[in-house]
Amino acid sequence: MTRLEAIEADITTLAVDVIVNAANSSLMGGGGVDGAIHRAGGPDIRDECIAIVERHGPLPTGRAVITTAGRMPAGHVVHTVGPVWGTVDEHEAVDLLASCYRSSLDLARDALAASIAFPNISTGVYHFPKRLAAEVAIQAVSDWVGDDPGTVESVTFVCFDRDNLVFYRDLLRI
Repeated sequence: MTRLEAIEADITTLAVDVIVNAANSSLMGGGGVDGAIHRAGGPDIRDECIAIVERHGPLPTGRAVITTAGRMPAGHVVHTVGPVWGTVDEHEAVDLLASCYRSSLDLARDALAASIAFPNISTGVYHFPKRLAAEVAIQAVSDWVGDDPGTVESVTFVCFDRDNLVFYRDLLRI
């Protein structure tokens, strides 16, 4: 049975098989968790991201790619692009955000990862409402785990702020 948990932490410090990056479509780093992951991971991540974009173009919203984790203790980084709130209707934004979680889990499974840590995708500068984002994240992960039981042992929702932590713990009933 897969364990779901929520913690308040810096995702770049976690020794898990996969951490997820809330990336932009260029995969070149930026603010928030994306910038922190690129800084902590170092040039190996940047170089892999450049190669991915050169081969496939910018990463579409809701999709994901995987790289090494560079200097971080994690094994890999899955980069996914979340929706910007207000650029599409709410239903499409929810579907795209759920796709971020599912496509990230697919790549983690393919990398034989037992543990994965997610940030609060799209809730920073992309302005997705935090509680709705938490609901979508937990539902998408729970559905994926139900369809692919025993693949991933633990999923950690890593909250950078107290508001998100409260939402996740309430929804997970922790």
